[in-house]
Amino acid sequence: MEYEVQLKLQAYLDGELSEAEAREIGNLLAKDREAVALQNELRNTRQALAGFETGTELPESREFFWSKVRRDIERLDPAEAAQPARSVSLFDSWRRFLMPAGAVAALALAVFFVNHQALHSDSALAAMRLEATRSDPGAFTYQDHDGGATLVWLSYPAEDESSREQASDATFQ
Repeated sequence: MEYEVQLKLQAYLDGELSEAEAREIGNLLAKDREAVALQNELRNTRQALAGFETGTELPESREFFWSKVRRDIERLDPAEAAQPARSVSLFDSWRRFLMPAGAVAALALAVFFVNHQALHSDSALAAMRLEATRSDPGAFTYQDHDGGATLVWLSYPAEDESSREQASDATFQ
C-alpha cells in the first residue's frame, strides 16, 4: 500500500478529509482488505494511547517555574560576559607575535645544525679517505661514525709492488 494512501487513512480516522476524499477512502475500505486492516490497527493504537495524553502538573505556577529556570541560567553565565572587553596591552600583542616566531626560529636552527653536522661529518669522512689513499695506495679506510667502527683494508703486497717484483725478477734472469 502506498504511503499517501496510508496517510489518507489516518486523516480519515481523525476526520480531517474533505467530503470527496472521505468518499474515496470509504470506497477503498469497501474493496481493500489491507486498508481495512490498517484502519483497525490505527484505531486500536489511538485507543491505547488515549490514556497517556494527560499533561504533567507542576507544583508551582508556570511563570514561577520558568523564572527559576531563567535565574539558574543567569547564575551559570560568567559575570565577566556582562563587562566590556578590556583593551589588549602592547606586551600581550608582542607576546602573541613572538611566541610563534620564536618557535619557528628554534625549529629552523635545529634543522640547520642537524644538516650542518651531517654535511660536516660526510666531508670529514671523505677527507680522511682521501688522506688514507694518498699516504698508502694499498690501504683503504672506511669509518662509520654512527656505529663507532673503523675498517682498514690492506692489500699487501700492493699491486704496484708485486708487479715491480715480478719485473725485477724477470730482468735478473
